Amino acid sequence: MTTGGDFPNTYREFVQHFPNDNVCAAYLEQLRWPNGFCCPICQTSGEPWRQTRGRLVCSACRHQTSVTAGTILEKTRTPLTTWFEAAWHLTTAKNGFSAKTLERTLGTSYRTAWAMLQRYRISMVRSERERLTGGVEVDETLVGGVTQGGKRGRGSSKSIVAIAIEVKEPKGFGRVRMRHIPDASSENLQPFICYVVDRSATVRTDGWKGYNSLSNHKYIHERTVLSSSGDPAHVTMPGVHRVASLLKRWILVTHQGSFVPAHLQSYLEEFTFRFNRRNSRSRGLVFRRLMEQAMATEPVIETEVTFGYNWNQSREKRS
Repeated sequence: MTTGGDFPNTYREFVQHFPNDNVCAAYLEQLRWPNGFCCPICQTSGEPWRQTRGRLVCSACRHQTSVTAGTILEKTRTPLTTWFEAAWHLTTAKNGFSAKTLERTLGTSYRTAWAMLQRYRISMVRSERERLTGGVEVDETLVGGVTQGGKRGRGSSKSIVAIAIEVKEPKGFGRVRMRHIPDASSENLQPFICYVVDRSATVRTDGWKGYNSLSNHKYIHERTVLSSSGDPAHVTMPGVHRVASLLKRWILVTHQGSFVPAHLQSYLEEFTFRFNRRNSRSRGLVFRRLMEQAMATEPVIETEVTFGYNWNQSREKRS
């Protein structure tokens, strides 16, 4: 079983580490209760009584629970080995997996593969994740299908994604945050910035009017009007343009350029999770991080993701 710094780094090692559901359940116990079982009702620590079908009984209050209760795996009828394999492919494949590809790989139904991916994407957002600091570039990009004619720019009918990324000195990029917004007005851009960027950061934007009131929120605001700067946008704002390019390529390659706008934020959270761990040297460590977060994420029923997860409600819980 995988413990400490011992992580599988190949698919063969992964299969050997997690051969059956019992081993998977023991691994989840270690992630959820690293200091030993703790009753979710009376908070008593100590070895529980173990019954059939993975039931754990608190020796103090007799409350029955399981390692998956209260998590995104609660009441699942899909084997834990299948959940683990889905997480492995999702975190180790260079471009991730679409639900259709995962369906073929796991041998499950499309609906099962899709539902697992949606739940994992929700768990990729840590409730306590830190705001961006230092120099932070902020801009928007348009994603969606290719259309002929019609409006261009911020007023088009494509989906608008706000992007914020840390820019390191003298070069390099740090963490990224993204949000699908209905339009590029200040009513949508400024709440996004206030939610993801620390007040100590220096926010760098173009001359779009939606950013004009940032100083009212106590940010240091560096504004560059691209038409008068003499430099192209990708030179003035290299971070957001690099991320926007990678995002569009990922959607094109992994999802064949197609997505339902109601589910776009879920795709953005997966891209963010993968991008922010791009320098990890251990594939197994990224897998472990996802499983840790899955154990810390509350249950998500199917109706909550069928027509698009309510990310706004989720942010309110984290605020």
